[in-house]
Amino acid sequence: MMKYLLLKHYRGGPAPTVDYGSMDQWTPEEVDAHMRYMREFAARLEETGEFVDVQALTPEGAFVRYDGEGRPPVTDGPFAETKDLIAGWYIIDVESWERAVQVAGELSAAPGPGGEPIHEWLEVRPFLTEPPTVTE
Repeated sequence: MMKYLLLKHYRGGPAPTVDYGSMDQWTPEEVDAHMRYMREFAARLEETGEFVDVQALTPEGAFVRYDGEGRPPVTDGPFAETKDLIAGWYIIDVESWERAVQVAGELSAAPGPGGEPIHEWLEVRPFLTEPPTVTE
């Protein structure tokens, strides 16, 4: 088994098939249907043993970096563009890259306005399983 991170971005990725706008522009019923799909999707992955974790994030946050001994961390924010923010993620543990892509494709079909699939781009990234090697 191999772990993968499925990253959901706020309007990130290649150009969308259809621009459904941000969720704050959807009706309460559309948001409820979308969130229900997310919960049911996670439940299906739990049943197959492929579910590890799911988290949603708020758009707030800041970049933080070390600024030297005895100095407070430096922060910068808000972020440059909302489309670059991570909205949330799923962590899955599946047999292969092909299965990870299949799972991401299913998640991309979550409903949006009018109950239509949003065709959301998801970033699929494998977990690092061993430290990278350095060659001379």
